[in-house]
Amino acid sequence: MVRLFVTVILLALLTACGSIGLLPTTKLVQKAIAFQVEQTQQQLNQKLDLDFQSFEIKRLKIRQEQPLTIQNLPAFRVRGTYDLIFNLPKRQLRRLQQPFEVYLQIQQEGKTWRLLLPERDSKDTQQTWRSYLIL
Repeated sequence: MVRLFVTVILLALLTACGSIGLLPTTKLVQKAIAFQVEQTQQQLNQKLDLDFQSFEIKRLKIRQEQPLTIQNLPAFRVRGTYDLIFNLPKRQLRRLQQPFEVYLQIQQEGKTWRLLLPERDSKDTQQTWRSYLIL
């Protein structure tokens, strides 16, 4: 029984040590969300002629980091919530506790991360992804 307990602890420690540095950080997730918000903001500015000055992402809380493999590279589905504050010319618009789900993939060399967005109009049986360099 003691041997089993020690084995489980050693396996847990080895697994934890192997993944250090490979998990998405809060800063990385914030950059990924900011990229998505910027894309949406640009589309709204063009279609509705709005004047968004800037925005802030605050109180980012990661609730789940699920490891997976996308196109033969390690990736994570990260879920959580954040507060979004839009600065308009005469006021601020606040959206609190906004849920998010982002897919982040570390590249083979382990130095850069990419945001993955699933293609919506994909008619293939296999999911296709758009990829954007984040960090």
